[in-house]
Amino acid sequence: MTIFERYVFRQAGGALLVILSTLSGIVWVALALRQLNVVTSQGQDVLTLVKMTTLALPNLMAIIAPFALLISSIHTLNRLNGDSELIVLTASGGTIWRAARPLLLLAFLVSLGVAFVNHIGMPWSMQLLRKYIIEVRTDILTQVIQPGQFTSPEQGLTFHIRERALNGELLGLIVHDTRDEKQAQSYLAERGVIVKKDASAYIIMSEGHIIRRTEQDEPAQIIAFDKYAVDLDRFEKKLDDDDTDFKPRERYLSELLNPEANSNRYKSAPGKFRAEIHERFSNPFYPIAFVLIALTAVGQAQSTRQNRSQIVAVAFVLAAGLRLGGLALNNVVALNAATVPLLYAMPLGAIALSIFRIERSRLSMRRPGRLSRLLGGIGGLLAPLARLIPRPWAARGAGSGT
Repeated sequence: MTIFERYVFRQAGGALLVILSTLSGIVWVALALRQLNVVTSQGQDVLTLVKMTTLALPNLMAIIAPFALLISSIHTLNRLNGDSELIVLTASGGTIWRAARPLLLLAFLVSLGVAFVNHIGMPWSMQLLRKYIIEVRTDILTQVIQPGQFTSPEQGLTFHIRERALNGELLGLIVHDTRDEKQAQSYLAERGVIVKKDASAYIIMSEGHIIRRTEQDEPAQIIAFDKYAVDLDRFEKKLDDDDTDFKPRERYLSELLNPEANSNRYKSAPGKFRAEIHERFSNPFYPIAFVLIALTAVGQAQSTRQNRSQIVAVAFVLAAGLRLGGLALNNVVALNAATVPLLYAMPLGAIALSIFRIERSRLSMRRPGRLSRLLGGIGGLLAPLARLIPRPWAARGAGSGT
């Protein structure tokens, strides 16, 4: 890699890191605002919110990274042209591919990162995110700490506390459990303390009563107690099949190629698994396509007086349309397997067309125009005649010299 290519690589790489960090921060804030109810209504701490929003971020990195690369490539090429570096490169005999090589190398690195996220990073983060979501939804501890609210984590089970003391005690505790049709019982206690031991959690209630009814016609049984311990595991919501059956985007490649025989998601929509597989393999081509689109639009050396903002806008719209078309085509592939080649044709076609336009523009700059070729031909015909014309000034100059 030459000095100029290293210079371009540093410029584009630095811009890529800044733009990618900025876009990722914006997306993270948007995700955090969507998950804010985890803290406000479900009693989770800020650390849980940070974990859940951060784990949701790799799902969008495969889309964010190519656009960050597109913006950084356009910015770098515009800067090179504004500083007349592209003009000097062209005047010294260099071509557009001299500036394209470091950008294509950067695009290759981004493609590797997108492939890593698609096949490893995204499934890992989404499976871990699902685990956190299930814990938040099923963990009864996050439901009983809402003072003044009647909370029903599932049908037939209701919790209520009057307030939570500074030392962690639950004051004015009510637990009403009617999930068992043969027996309904309620727990009323002045105070309650949650104690965790190993993988289990218990609530120790003090100064309360248990009201139990087995038959509708029989009177309720009232049991008074000074202290009573209840295992909270019996109150937790049981997982259903949807909680253990991963979505296509949450699966590793091996799990997509060989889904479980009893997977309801695969039985109901096998096309989504097929579309996800080919989407992961076609995504890494978009960073290369975006760099070539940027080179086609603003890679040629131009005068600084020429306005290139319109060309930049057109290039960005074309790249965005190309990516949105690929996402829309993913839904079509889920319905029709015959359209799978189109997922690869979209980015590969853009790559081929961009290379054709770049080469055509490069050759047109080196090829002389029609007027230049005509004048050159006339000059070639008149050159022998010019030698026959006498030149008396040359003889006078020679005589004066003697």
